[in-house]
Amino acid sequence: MTPKEVMKFAKENDVKVVDLRFMDFPGLWQHFTVPISELEESSFEDGFGFDGSSIRGWQPIHASDMLVVPDAATAQIDPFFEVPTLVLIGNIVDPITREAYSRDPRNIAKKAEAYLKSTGIGDVAYFGPEAEFFIFDDIRFASENHHAFYAIDSIEGIWNSGREECPNLGYKPRHKQGYFPVPPMDKLQDLRTEMLLTLEKLGIAVEAQHHEVATAGQAEIDMRFKPLVVMGDQLVWFKYVLKNVAYKYGHTVTFMPKPLYNDNGTGMHTHCSIWKGDQPLFAGDKYAGVSQEALYAIGGILKHCNALCAFTNPTTNSYKRLVPGFEAPVNLAYSSRNRSAAIRIPMYSPSPKAKRIEFRTPDPSCNGYMAFSAMLMAMLDGIENKMDPGEPLDKDIYGLPPEELAEIPSAPGSLEEALTSLKADQEFLMKGDVFTQDVIDMWIEYKTENEVNDVKLRPHPHEFFLYFDI
Repeated sequence: MTPKEVMKFAKENDVKVVDLRFMDFPGLWQHFTVPISELEESSFEDGFGFDGSSIRGWQPIHASDMLVVPDAATAQIDPFFEVPTLVLIGNIVDPITREAYSRDPRNIAKKAEAYLKSTGIGDVAYFGPEAEFFIFDDIRFASENHHAFYAIDSIEGIWNSGREECPNLGYKPRHKQGYFPVPPMDKLQDLRTEMLLTLEKLGIAVEAQHHEVATAGQAEIDMRFKPLVVMGDQLVWFKYVLKNVAYKYGHTVTFMPKPLYNDNGTGMHTHCSIWKGDQPLFAGDKYAGVSQEALYAIGGILKHCNALCAFTNPTTNSYKRLVPGFEAPVNLAYSSRNRSAAIRIPMYSPSPKAKRIEFRTPDPSCNGYMAFSAMLMAMLDGIENKMDPGEPLDKDIYGLPPEELAEIPSAPGSLEEALTSLKADQEFLMKGDVFTQDVIDMWIEYKTENEVNDVKLRPHPHEFFLYFDI
């Protein structure tokens, strides 16, 4: 839409208020609301002021004034608010210089798309994330100086097979056996379908919804691929819709990568491709039907994976999932069909238009704008520098003998290790001023001070089980 079309759209839908939304640095959607009388066509250039010092990882208090400038193309009617509400996603701008704010994640994504075009390699990069999640019935947690705990519950949790439910009817997925069972084992079909239909009402194309592997309501809803910035916008809508549909029915949704011990974690396998004009750059006559450029792009992701993980797996909890020898694809190899490799080349369709690579290491705790941008920059670096990914690995990686497995590099084992890798390997991100030095330094500082150190300093409940009586 154009600004004029947005004004007409608002009138046709009897809009009373406008909700202005943007992404903070770590990756949570923020908003504030103004009456519709405050929105004019000039607002799409002038923007709306707010306090940037109150946003995590942003401005110091002595330079707090910022602007959010709404993007007319993002206009939607919120599906949950009682009062008709127009939602506009905005870009963050310095009110004095009128320059786009370097720490605005959406601005980083826009710069990544611009850099792709400037290289001449392609015109558009498509991303299709498979963001898994859990639907729980109850969650309680606390982290104090003298006690810490968490408690999760779900009608589907196999741990409730012996609970008095008056009556307990069973049909609770066993650990690692939640993939695709029909009701009554799958108790969340209608809820996931409402999530799907709500996304479609917002114009977000969905390919499928289903139960996932873990017990206790693990699920997946797959969005159809879109260009980088559009998919960044869609991913924040995706999380918002799923959380609010679940909340409406007394459930809660989490994208935390590893909320359950001894069961599958939550990943975000991400399908990536680059096109130039109407031609898919990754289709060719090499291994598994990909092009040489696709192999170079794979080489770029494998080379930079440890640094990428600082953005694609950005929480301390991410590395409870990324443990060698378990379900997550931590081994830095590529293969066709083989889901135990960090990069898979899907073989569902022989069409050149369907040819893409699937990066399986990321998880949905990430800030999509920044994660997709970092992936694109790694792929472009691989193509520009002709990075050889080596030979594919079509064996079952988990069944390899130790001496052979030891030769395969692995993703980082902790957020601290990923951040250390980012310190050492960041030049590829800074091409075209996509990620600035300020952004990378602040990301490392924020994550270290607010997450790595906070977790490192606290006793773990299991340590009492192991060590209290020593």
